[in-house]
Amino acid sequence: MKYFVEEDSIVRKIWGKADTVLFIFAGAAAEFALNKAVDWLYFTGRLPADPLGRLFSTVTYAKQIIFAEEEAAIKAIDQITAIHKGIEKSRGAQIPDWAYRDVLFLLIDYSIRSFEVLDRELTEPEKHEVFDVFYRVGLQMGLTGLPGNYNEWVIIRETHLHQNLAYSNFTADLYLQYKKHLGAVRFALLVQVQLMLVPKIVSNLLFPGKESRIKLLLQFYKFSRYLKLQGLLKNALLPAKYKAQIMALNR
Repeated sequence: MKYFVEEDSIVRKIWGKADTVLFIFAGAAAEFALNKAVDWLYFTGRLPADPLGRLFSTVTYAKQIIFAEEEAAIKAIDQITAIHKGIEKSRGAQIPDWAYRDVLFLLIDYSIRSFEVLDRELTEPEKHEVFDVFYRVGLQMGLTGLPGNYNEWVIIRETHLHQNLAYSNFTADLYLQYKKHLGAVRFALLVQVQLMLVPKIVSNLLFPGKESRIKLLLQFYKFSRYLKLQGLLKNALLPAKYKAQIMALNR
């Protein structure tokens, strides 16, 4: 049986833990809000109506692909492409190529950043492996302008961060929606996680002059894994609507 991602891949280890996926979710939530093409996510009305569900669906699709057999993964990727083509047809315009690449790039970046924050530093070969998995996703989607390897991606990623992000009215509205759907306490925690996780340019645009204050809490959370208490913490911090889905992310 051939899988899209090898069973012993570091990518499966990264995406096999709910807390790591949640950190990826947090990073994606920040960059989605700043991306200059975020108006496309507002076009259907689904993002402002259910921002957590919309972002959760993105990481869920990625997780399905990572753990699927190759044929099923390719079908899932093709389905994603078809959904976006349908949106383009409805709007009578095309989503910019760079916007597709940005989503792919942030999944690479936050896969690496989240695992390193919660577990350990990745080796260079492991980082190349993360890149390779999402590179193959991009190829299947027919994306153009993709970097050929991890080292090229590092350079292009930095360029994209400076060219394709901006604080806008969409950003402000989306963060209001995050707060509305999460509640004040959970929203404050999301912001603190984002401050710790995202690239400097992202934190400067979203939270100028602020720094994360939860490093001690993060150390306690890591320790709670050994005491098997992390499930209790997640239950206290996550909206009830998504608890079952998030717990199901564990492999």
